[in-house]
Amino acid sequence: MDELAFADASTLAAKIRAKDISSVELLAHYVARMGRYNPEINAIVVTQLDKAQARAQAADAALARGESWGPLHGVPMTVKESYDIEGLATTWGDPKLRNNIATADAVACQRLQGAGAVIFGKTNVPINLADFQSYNEVYGATGNPHNLARTPGGSSGGSAAALAAGLSALEMGSDIGGSIRNPAHYCGVFGHKPTWGVLPMRGHALPGSLAPTDISVIGPLARSAEDLALVLAIVGGADDLHLPGWKLELPMPAQKSLQDYKVAVWADDGLAPVDQSVKDRVLLVAKMVEDAGGRVDYGARPDFSAARSHQLYTNLLHSAMSTRQSDEVFASNLARRQQLAADDHSALAQVTRASSLFYREWHAFNEARTRLRWAWHEFFKDYDLLLTPACVTPAFPHDQNPQLSQRTLVVNNESRPYFEQTFWAGLTGVSYLPSTIVPTGLDPQGLPIGVQIVGREMGDLGTIEFARKIAALNGGFVAPQRYAS
Repeated sequence: MDELAFADASTLAAKIRAKDISSVELLAHYVARMGRYNPEINAIVVTQLDKAQARAQAADAALARGESWGPLHGVPMTVKESYDIEGLATTWGDPKLRNNIATADAVACQRLQGAGAVIFGKTNVPINLADFQSYNEVYGATGNPHNLARTPGGSSGGSAAALAAGLSALEMGSDIGGSIRNPAHYCGVFGHKPTWGVLPMRGHALPGSLAPTDISVIGPLARSAEDLALVLAIVGGADDLHLPGWKLELPMPAQKSLQDYKVAVWADDGLAPVDQSVKDRVLLVAKMVEDAGGRVDYGARPDFSAARSHQLYTNLLHSAMSTRQSDEVFASNLARRQQLAADDHSALAQVTRASSLFYREWHAFNEARTRLRWAWHEFFKDYDLLLTPACVTPAFPHDQNPQLSQRTLVVNNESRPYFEQTFWAGLTGVSYLPSTIVPTGLDPQGLPIGVQIVGREMGDLGTIEFARKIAALNGGFVAPQRYAS
């Protein structure tokens, strides 16, 4: 196996500091792999190789002088296409934005580069970051490195695919409906959806937008849990508006080993039935805790109904996503809403109403969501973590049917609605909770399966550390055989 390509960013940074390899050599290694493998995967869709080469040379020169730029000194990485990088287009997969050339780097990218990273490209997304797959008219479709006929997930699908195929050392994605978590699960890498608001969003937005979007967060994907924690330390904290007044200090987990944990398990739900192959992995991680002497509760739930939580998520998600719609689409939704019968509670009617909420309605949903947040707060007084599926199935075959309502997934040999899988992302996303995906190896089809680890708000380091402990036992990331050499 190509050990260099599949090492995590922390290991590669240590190799550069020890002068076992130069930044220029490591960048060349990834660029060579990109030239060899990326044409069929289509994960990396934009590059700035001349700029990256110059920065790698500068990193090596600085190291020779005894200077360190930070914990990612000289490490080549990529970021999701939706991040602004000065001089590159930020399209969000929309052909109308082909000429949207960024004039500055996103804050997250500034901080990563401030810590020494060498950003050499951007990775693929679905249009408007609004699908569980990653294809668009600008850049085409991305395949899953474990099986090119299947999706790598979305919307950070290119991010996860690039990491899984050993084309990049580290990635930054974003998540509003599982967009970090489902690609991490489908491609067998680590991913972390942070507590809402702890990583600055500026520069990850459609043109003209400065206000952060409800539920939406940015966060890392990586080949180790250690890298997830490293990125949180680098990127996390206030943006310039609040920087003089507050500092992020996420609490460190107190547990020393798996026997110290009290874990709840939510492995399946009638609102979004989970394929047995995925459910078994959730139960496997739970058993690892039990076998270590920890406590596991399979029936514990926060004090609200799953249906109520999902209703609130659906309304707040579509309200937030409506900000990405054109004026024409929003006007159409508003007109359609005015024609709805009061007793029409169909899925289309719910989405139509949610996409055209009045502020008074949104505020009522937000008030109800805040009550969910407090219910979770009480729940996590009794439990350290919650284990759930990330998605309802492993990676599914590409499906570009423009009629989204006609798409389905096969769960336990039964056809289920495509968007039903948002339940597991929304369960934690609507309440701003941190969630980490830990890979658990491949299923009999050779497809990865991840498990979602959920913690209390601001408990990010706790979910990441638990993922690290699990990976230390189960091996963590597994390289796809097709790209291992």
